[in-house]
Amino acid sequence: MSAPQQASNLPVASGLARMRQRLPRVQHGGALLALAALLLFNIAATDRFVSLQTFNVNLTQVTRIVMIGVGLTLLIGTAGIDLSVGSLMAIAGTLAPMLFGRIAGAAGVALAIVLPMAATWACGWFNGWMITRYTIQPIVATLVLFIAGRGVAQVMTGGNLQTFSHPGFAWLGTGYLAGIPFQVWLMLGIVAACAWVLHRTVFGRYLVATGSSDRAARLTGIPAARIKRHVYALSGALAGLAGLITVSINSSSDANLVGLGMELDAIAAVAVGGTLLTGGRASVVGTLIGALIIQLTRYTMLAHGVPDAAALVVKAAIIILAVWVQARR
Repeated sequence: MSAPQQASNLPVASGLARMRQRLPRVQHGGALLALAALLLFNIAATDRFVSLQTFNVNLTQVTRIVMIGVGLTLLIGTAGIDLSVGSLMAIAGTLAPMLFGRIAGAAGVALAIVLPMAATWACGWFNGWMITRYTIQPIVATLVLFIAGRGVAQVMTGGNLQTFSHPGFAWLGTGYLAGIPFQVWLMLGIVAACAWVLHRTVFGRYLVATGSSDRAARLTGIPAARIKRHVYALSGALAGLAGLITVSINSSSDANLVGLGMELDAIAAVAVGGTLLTGGRASVVGTLIGALIIQLTRYTMLAHGVPDAAALVVKAAIIILAVWVQARR
């Protein structure tokens, strides 16, 4: 290419670079506008919307979706996916009551939180190992635990409901701190920590580079396989925490129902939040915004007498719109 041609291409290249830098801000701007529109409509047209109770109800409805969605955001940033998070919730929810039956007191509470999360962390690491060791497609590799994980939980309980009650453990899902549910503080802490890691650390830059091009990342010396295994393990641990919150709210665990369908809601939040489903860019804050949009849409429709089945159809339409916007971009 001649020097004049190279010079003429420089403005185009610099313009494309500026557009790439602005895309996350544009995506967040659109999502925030949608969220603001929902809030303003409800403030004007929905009875008792402006209250601490409504605020807490809507936040607690998205807490577990966001926790799982954060892990999936990082996974999708590496061009991966995890279908097993709902089953990992069931495994964690099964292990907690079993530990309570053997160890009493504060030690039982601590172990009922730590050991289930360690188990789901190991399951997530196993997913990552399968994918990186045998180059299996992520959707196929995680389908193994999607099916087998819930089956293991059902075998462990014999398919029966496990009931238990402990104030210390129940506080995980029902406690309040400064008038706000403790699980909401947990969610915000996880979002903040993972956003910092994603945007301010070498690990985060490696993660995005791996999702942009696994082969190019490996050629430049980035440990792509190790990055993926760590991210899958983190996703498993967050799914375990979401499962523990579920059983602490209910004071019971049902392996047939805990986490059922949660992976779909979390993926929807990730898509609406602007994370590219093909990898190479991830937005943890966008996932939080996406989860709030989906929850407020459902709340708005139910508050105005629209059947829940119709709300599900609208949620599907929102996901299709988000994917279409990504394709256009």
